[in-house]
Amino acid sequence: MSNTSSWEVSDELWRKVEPLLPDRPARFARKRYRRKPGAGRKPLSNRQIFTGVVYVLRTGCQWKALPKSFGSASSIHQHFQRWRQADFFLALWRAGLAEYDELEGIAWTWQSVDGTQGKAPLARDAVGNNLTDRGKKGTKRSLLVDGAGVPPSLIASGANRHDVKLLEATLGAIVKVTRRRRQHLCADKGDAGARLYAARAAAWRRDSGAAQGAAGCRWVVERTPSWFNRFRKLRVRYEKSMVNFVALLQCAAALICWRMC
Repeated sequence: MSNTSSWEVSDELWRKVEPLLPDRPARFARKRYRRKPGAGRKPLSNRQIFTGVVYVLRTGCQWKALPKSFGSASSIHQHFQRWRQADFFLALWRAGLAEYDELEGIAWTWQSVDGTQGKAPLARDAVGNNLTDRGKKGTKRSLLVDGAGVPPSLIASGANRHDVKLLEATLGAIVKVTRRRRQHLCADKGDAGARLYAARAAAWRRDSGAAQGAAGCRWVVERTPSWFNRFRKLRVRYEKSMVNFVALLQCAAALICWRMC
C-alpha cells in the first residue's frame, strides 16, 4: 500500500471490505433489469463508490466536488447514505477491530479516554456552542483508546457537553466487548466522574496516579485524535447531519485499525 495514494483502495483492503457491503436495491438485483443503449450512465461499481467515499474522507472535499473520474458525485453520496443506514461503516469498524485483536491483541489493561472539540459551522443537529472558539457552533468527540491508541469506542455530541457527561456513554459504546477482567482507565481531571463510574463497574479501575498509567497511556489518547484529523473531512464538521458525520468517523476508525495490524 506504500505505492498508493492515501485515498486509493488496494486489492488487500477491498477483499476485507467487499463481504461487508449491503445488498443493492431490488431493482438492481432483478435479472430482468437491463440497461438499454443510451439509457443513462452505467451503474457504479461498489469498489468505485467506496473509493469515492475514502477520497472525500481523506481530502476533505465537498461531495459535489468529487473528480469526474469517480463517476456521479450525487450517486456516490446516495450510496453513502444507503450504506450508513445499513450500518455498513459500523460493521467495517467492528471487522477492523476484530482483525486487530486477532493479530495484535487489543491492549485492554491500560485504556485512556478524552474529549476533543472541533468546528461545525453547517451542523443542524447535535451541535453546541464551543466555549474555546468564541461560542461558535462546534462538535465534541469522546474517544476511548487501548494501550496502543486503537479506538474501540467513539461517540460525538455537541461541543457544550462536559466530558463527565459523555464518559459513561463512551464506555458503554465499545464496539468489540470481549475484554480482560482487570482494566485501568486513565483520564484527566475533566473526567473526574470516572471514579463514580468505576465504583459502579467492578471490572474497571482508575489509577491515574500510578506511574505506569501516567507515563504509559495519557499521551496515547492525545495522539490518536491527530490520526483522525489526518482524514481532513473530520477536522471540521461540514456534515449537516450528525449520523453522516459519525459514519465517517467509523470509516476512519476502521482504516486506523487495519493500518495498525
